Amino acid sequence: MTAVAAGRRLVVGGRWLGRIPYIVLALYVVAGGIGPLLIDYNPVRVSLDDRLLGPGSQVASGAIAWFGTDGLGRDVLAQVVYGARTSVIIGVSTVVVSCLIGVSVGIVAGYFRGWPDMALARGIDILLAFPAILLTIVIAGAFERSVVVVVTALSATAWISFARVTRGVALSVRERAFIDAARVLGVRPVSILVRHILPLTVGPVVALATLEFALVVLAEAGLSFLGIGLPNSAVSWGQTIANGKQYLETAWWISALPGIALSLLIVNIGILGDQLTARHGRGHLR
Repeated sequence: MTAVAAGRRLVVGGRWLGRIPYIVLALYVVAGGIGPLLIDYNPVRVSLDDRLLGPGSQVASGAIAWFGTDGLGRDVLAQVVYGARTSVIIGVSTVVVSCLIGVSVGIVAGYFRGWPDMALARGIDILLAFPAILLTIVIAGAFERSVVVVVTALSATAWISFARVTRGVALSVRERAFIDAARVLGVRPVSILVRHILPLTVGPVVALATLEFALVVLAEAGLSFLGIGLPNSAVSWGQTIANGKQYLETAWWISALPGIALSLLIVNIGILGDQLTARHGRGHLR
């Protein structure tokens, strides 16, 4: 009985550990969605009297800067909260755009084969000839900084993974008996794609979307760190980290705390993606 009880505790503990990524991501979503409504912050406004205050210090207005202030007297906690909203918005937008493009192209190429599949293969080869981050930097740097430009630059290569996954699914499903039966019955190709093949891509696409979301958030932070991402009127973790790099010895919290927030998000999304991939793999084996 003792061994059984210990086994049950391990199972329950494992389930709770498996839920940690969901809890962390929910906290980020809540912070990004509700936080800006509770915290008043203007990224352009400066307060030189409050500059470089440590975490937990009191600012001139009487409020507490729980995460300290930066070199211009701006609240770091507010930048972390607003940066979470920015990362979620850009991450979701980029993944949705990439998913729509990649799934549409991949499923058509995999089902019809022929010239659509050849065009997809050649297009992917051309895009892969350039490093993804280099192509993203070129696109983002060629236009005025904005959210739309960042999403477009990140989507320029992110759709390739979705196209590859859905193409593989379409290639395997098109040879199954129920697809042949649908063709014999005169079902239109569009109906076959939408009603029979597309639902089978949901599992792998969702698992891939979580991993792509993490990569997109990290890439957006990198662009903002380099100064070619979002405009100064927007708040990004990358911008905050870049603003604090010259104060690493005296005001470490400016770069460290947004960096920790970014790392926690990326790590938990990665764990969640691995869980979804493993779950899809077990379901596929069944």
